[in-house]
Amino acid sequence: MTYKDKYNDWLKKADSDTIKELEAIKGNEKEIEDRFYKTLDFGTAGLRGVMGAGTNRMNKYVIGQTTQALARYVIEQGIEKRGAVIAYDCRIKSDEYAKQSATVLAANGIKVYLYESLRSTPQLSYSIRKLNAATGINITASHNPKQYNGYKVYWEEGSQILDDIADAIAENISRIDPFNDVKTVDFDKAVKSGQITMLGKDMDDMFIEEVLSLTLNDDIDKDVKIVYTPLYGTGLVPVTRILRERGFHNVTVVEEQKEPDGTFPTTPYPNPENVKVFEIPLKYGKKTDADMIIASDPDCDRIAMMIKNDNNEFVFCTGNQTGALLAEYMLSQRKEKGLYSPKDAVVQSIVSGSVVPKIAKHYGTHFFETLTGFKYICGLANEFEKTGEYRYVFGYEESIGYCIETFTRDKNGVSAAMMMCEMAGYYKKRGITLYEVLTDIYERFGYMTENQISVEYPGIKGAKVKKHVMSQWRKEPLLEINGIKCSVCKDYINGYEGLPAQDALKYEFEDGSWYALRPSGTEPKLKVYINAMGHSRKEADDLVKVFTEDISDYLAKCEK
Repeated sequence: MTYKDKYNDWLKKADSDTIKELEAIKGNEKEIEDRFYKTLDFGTAGLRGVMGAGTNRMNKYVIGQTTQALARYVIEQGIEKRGAVIAYDCRIKSDEYAKQSATVLAANGIKVYLYESLRSTPQLSYSIRKLNAATGINITASHNPKQYNGYKVYWEEGSQILDDIADAIAENISRIDPFNDVKTVDFDKAVKSGQITMLGKDMDDMFIEEVLSLTLNDDIDKDVKIVYTPLYGTGLVPVTRILRERGFHNVTVVEEQKEPDGTFPTTPYPNPENVKVFEIPLKYGKKTDADMIIASDPDCDRIAMMIKNDNNEFVFCTGNQTGALLAEYMLSQRKEKGLYSPKDAVVQSIVSGSVVPKIAKHYGTHFFETLTGFKYICGLANEFEKTGEYRYVFGYEESIGYCIETFTRDKNGVSAAMMMCEMAGYYKKRGITLYEVLTDIYERFGYMTENQISVEYPGIKGAKVKKHVMSQWRKEPLLEINGIKCSVCKDYINGYEGLPAQDALKYEFEDGSWYALRPSGTEPKLKVYINAMGHSRKEADDLVKVFTEDISDYLAKCEK
């Protein structure tokens, strides 16, 4: 069917509200084509897209079709009796999509455990494992703007699905008519009959208990001053509770961003990677003379912080800097407390920084690198559990995602928040700031300055340009910058060093600096990651500017 055929088909079969929305775009060929030229891509990150009518949008028909496809796969594997867990975030229609998914699974004979209200991503991951469920669904678009929603699928280990399962579900989607093939039951009747069980306080309590068990040292200053914002999301309850139960009594929550709100009124792009998100929390930090400011994204899987520098000014910590601080603190504490094992392992993604591998080596800890995405990081945790050869301790990626230990198998903003605050309290009691710890890490292992170039390529034309840029870069890469030559070229398109295939390129230079390119898996963007090394902060800062300028210029050439 052409996009016009699909448009006309929806005009005949959809509900009245959807038809009204579609009739409003009659005659707008560009808009009709964008909504119907393809089915919203389903991959290892599930679905993510703008909400609206059409096959290339997030709506109840796409949700129903995808859930029916998942149900078929679960039944094909013979694991439907183990059930599925469903959670959702603060976004517009998240609760509706979650209930709809529950009714589709229940209609297919799959037991459903549905959270009674919004919950964080790490809580979903935990509950899948705790209930020994076959699968899980998380209705969230993480940090995307308010127009977006998403649908993530998890497997029995509590981690996001890998390529083989994603491909099988995508194949099922292609064979399902969203208007005729999707089974459903009445929600209230399914709850009453026990097909759908509501989850709440009991599961929350068990999750919090597990997070508290991660405590490494209680000889800390619990008067450390903390400002926290959940950015209108799911983090408010679990993060404030874990800090309270951990004994931190000097926590100020940003009032304007406290209550769940899918319109994100003060943060149109609620991504804590972006320092602009800290504009209001920073005012709180200055007013309370806080030691640190922490912000979790709407589904509370990722978390970022600001700390004070030597001039008592707040500075943003990148994901790599926070990862280095956490690795240094946790690995040193494990040694000191006798928790270290020769099997201990740290994992990070191929686009994460150059410092954590050196910290791991210093503490005699194994280091592993995986493809971008926590499904791969926690995929190694799953593998370690099966073989017993290594013991997963910590994993992170530069995009402010951290997972400590293995009771969850995805990014965990709740446990990371607790460990960040414990770390700050530990050093404060010893008269040391986190900024001083970070400087010491750089002095020992080399200064690293990073930057990221993110170029948007929207729509059909943009997708073609993005593909062209990657193709051109493969043919003629940029192999010398500032007189420094590239020593290693890594192309992951067909797999590299035993890793699965991914459309990504990485170029490592003689001085330890590197850059990498990859198309985003969730947004119409091409991302370039830059890490420049130096013997001093200034040297690394100066070099990253040169890398950024040269790569930006070369990127513009490749677009032509």
